[in-house]
Amino acid sequence: MLNRILVLDDNQDLLNIVEETLSYENYQVLVTSDSHNLIEIAKIFRPDLFILDYKVTGMKSEEICRQIKWHPQFGRVPVILSSAYFHKDINYESMGCDDVIAKPFGLDELVGKVSNLVSARA
Repeated sequence: MLNRILVLDDNQDLLNIVEETLSYENYQVLVTSDSHNLIEIAKIFRPDLFILDYKVTGMKSEEICRQIKWHPQFGRVPVILSSAYFHKDINYESMGCDDVIAKPFGLDELVGKVSNLVSARA
């Protein structure tokens, strides 16, 4: 069974690249730009990892991350925040994320972070 990755971003080009890259690495990938229904989408898809855009349109990503971590079904599912706008004075781990990745990121870096978190969860 393939590990499932749920990716939230409002940049369709980035979603396409991430989906293609992670699919090539033998992950089942679902991409969405729907921040308001992410938990409902996750209930159906049952991801092994979330990748969330920090500046996604709609809900704030820190609120989405907290919803994931407080949800009984997803509390132990790793979350990666991605953004081109990280600030050194913000503690992103306090939002509940397990890792961060700065845009633009290399595909090897993305695959490495995903692989490490999925492996650690197994």
